[in-house]
Amino acid sequence: MANPDPKIRVAVLGTGSLGQHHARIYSELQKAGQVRFAGVYDSHAETAKKIAAKVETKTFDSIAEAAASADALNIVTPTTTHFEIAKSLLSQGKHVLVEKPMTDSSAQAAELIEIAQRNNCVLQVGHVERFNPVFAFLQTAAPEPRFIECHRLSPFPARSTDVGVVLDLMIHDLDAVLAFVKSPVTSVDAVGIPVLSKSEDIANARLRFANGCVANLTVSRVSPERMRKIRVFSGGTTTPSYISLDYRAQEGYIYRIARDDEQETPLLKKILAAKLGVGKDSTIVSEFAGKKVVREPVPIAKDEPLKLELQHFVDCVRERQTPMVSGESAKRALDLAFEITRQIQSFKP
Repeated sequence: MANPDPKIRVAVLGTGSLGQHHARIYSELQKAGQVRFAGVYDSHAETAKKIAAKVETKTFDSIAEAAASADALNIVTPTTTHFEIAKSLLSQGKHVLVEKPMTDSSAQAAELIEIAQRNNCVLQVGHVERFNPVFAFLQTAAPEPRFIECHRLSPFPARSTDVGVVLDLMIHDLDAVLAFVKSPVTSVDAVGIPVLSKSEDIANARLRFANGCVANLTVSRVSPERMRKIRVFSGGTTTPSYISLDYRAQEGYIYRIARDDEQETPLLKKILAAKLGVGKDSTIVSEFAGKKVVREPVPIAKDEPLKLELQHFVDCVRERQTPMVSGESAKRALDLAFEITRQIQSFKP
C-alpha cells in the first residue's frame, strides 16, 4: 500500500551521545513540517525510551521494525555494527545516513556503495564538518590552498574508543581536506602513539598533493582542552592570504596585504584588542617590513552543522540527489585513514 503521507519517514538507530542529537533534530524538523519522525531504536531499551520521551516519538523493539516504518534511517551505532546494518537496510531499498567512520574496511565500504547504486538508494556518511559554515566560507575565501594545518583535540571520550583517534577524529579533517584541495594525494607520512587505549590516541599526518599543496593534520583525544581549528595559506593566481578559522566557535580571521587606501590602525586600538579583547572583532591594519597587513574577522553566518547535515540528507532522499558526502567521497577519506593507521601500527622503534 502506498504511503499516503508525502513527507519522508525517518528513524534513528542508536540513541547514545550523538544519536540523541539526531533524534532531537528530527523532532524539530517534524514540528517544522519537514519530515515524519517515525521513532528510535537502541539495543539498550531504557536509553531509547528516555530519549523517545524527551523528543516525543516512539521506540522500536528491533531494527527490522524501525525499517518497516521508515523510508530513511540514520545509523548512529558503534562502528563495528555499521556494515551489517547498512547492508541490510540498503538491500531493502531504504535510504541510509551512516555515521563516520563508514565501515571497518575499504571492501565493506565498496560493497555498501555498490548496493546503494543497485537499489537506487541515497547513501550519505556523517562527516559533519562539511556542513559547518566555516567550511563553506573556506571554499570561497581560499580557492588555491598551498598549505593547510588542522588541529583537532579533545579530552579522552566516553565513546568511540572502539577505534583509534585517526578513525575517530582525524577522519573529519581528512574528508574536509580532500574535498577542499581537489587534487590526488601523492604521499603520506604519519606517526601516532597509544596513551590510554590500545590504539593510537595522538596522531599526526602530513599529506602532499599532486598540485603541490601540503596538509599537516594533528589530532589528540588526551588533551586537556578542546580545539577544532584549520589554518590555510592560499596563493597561486589569487592574492596571497592566511586564514585562521575555528570550527567550534564558527569564527576566525583572514590576513591579507592592505589596499592603498587602508590606513594603519592606531596603536591604542591594537593594544586594547590584543590585551583586553576590546574591539577584537574589528579590522586591524599593521605594518610589517614596510608593508601593511590587514587582519579582519570573517563573515560567517553561524548555524548548527548537524542540523544542516540532516536537512541535506532529507532533501537528497526527497529529490533523489547525490549527497555532498556520498559513499564514494567518504570511502576516499576512509582509505586514507586506513593508510595512516597502517603506517602508525607498522612503526617499530
